[in-house]
Amino acid sequence: MKFLSVARWEFLEKIKSKAFLISLVLLPVIMVAFGVLPGILVSQTEEKETLVGIIDETGKLYRSLEQRLAEKYALPSGSPVYVLRDLSAFGGDPGQRRGLANAMVAEKEIEGYFTLPASVYDSGAVEYRSANAGNLRIVERFGRTIEEVIMAARFSEHGYDATLIKKLMTDIDVTPIKLSGGGKESESGFLETFFSAYIFIMMLMFLVLTSGQLLIRSVVEEKSNRVIEVLLSSCSANDLMIGKILGLSGLGLFQVFVWLLIGAALTLKFGSFTISLDHVLLMGLYFVLGYLLYAAIFVGAGSPVTTEQEAQQITTYVSLTLVFPIVLAVPAMQNPDSILIKVLTFVPLLTPAFMLLRIPIQMPPLWEVGATLAVLLFFTLLSMWLAGRIFRIAILVYGKRPSLVELARWIRTP
Repeated sequence: MKFLSVARWEFLEKIKSKAFLISLVLLPVIMVAFGVLPGILVSQTEEKETLVGIIDETGKLYRSLEQRLAEKYALPSGSPVYVLRDLSAFGGDPGQRRGLANAMVAEKEIEGYFTLPASVYDSGAVEYRSANAGNLRIVERFGRTIEEVIMAARFSEHGYDATLIKKLMTDIDVTPIKLSGGGKESESGFLETFFSAYIFIMMLMFLVLTSGQLLIRSVVEEKSNRVIEVLLSSCSANDLMIGKILGLSGLGLFQVFVWLLIGAALTLKFGSFTISLDHVLLMGLYFVLGYLLYAAIFVGAGSPVTTEQEAQQITTYVSLTLVFPIVLAVPAMQNPDSILIKVLTFVPLLTPAFMLLRIPIQMPPLWEVGATLAVLLFFTLLSMWLAGRIFRIAILVYGKRPSLVELARWIRTP
């Protein structure tokens, strides 16, 4: 049971390091900042008026647009957010009007200006010119309001009461209801389903990145200062490898556990819980087996390297396999039973991520769950056995990195 002593030593040494303690607090703060700040900035209400120019070549839409914007968007004081300036009479021709309007934008007299061509009733094409073309809020709000004004004008031209039609049109709010295998109903919004699947994948990816690097760097460091030879005098190579995997895995899982507690505390204090806890034990099983599979690959691939640069490259290459399910997250959510998704689920390196993605969306059949667990368990044990065969020789090899032929020979060596 010497591997338990190695695991305990690895865990205690790393958990007391300043880098780990800083990351334990700093990384959740960064993640919350990245997730919350953009939403806060986007949802902030306006604090001052915004001057926007309008070139109305139809001669009919300016007043209606001004009135509709004032009704929809107002400052806390009650004054309109958007103050319009009619630029339709500027210059003698459209080119001169545009030139004068461009000069006003350059002088910051107006935020930008919209051009409503005479053909807008038929084409629906509107142009917006501004120094800040990335202000999507103005583009989206004006685009929607211009559409409403044009629709009202079309109704009036054909003798219909636009106000009455608007009252008769009812907005539809669709509430998705998820049905379980037993017919049990539960409300399941997009965000709840999305985050339930996504957060497990992101935690697995982060755990693999951090703990994988720690595994490889620990081996590289001990090889470079010859500490590995002292360790092998008191325990076997397999005990050392298993101890490192268990110790650093425990460190990573402890880190995730602390973050989950922080997340739960913040959720209870500031908002509703948007993550489904259905099948959480099954998802936890895929999570742990997936991590052990990657840890074994890191040990097997990282033990022959001798420099930090090589260790970084191996970590990057192995971790890229976890990016693939994230890229396919949206298609998988829309059609989790597609042939492509099912086939990719049985690829061992992708099995944990895709099952973590599929389970919250739509529980796969029991035979798929059993088959994927069997595949994952088999390849996890196989990877650990192969890593052990490579590790016992590679940790005592210095200098030139071994070729694939040499690695195969090490595996066959009894």
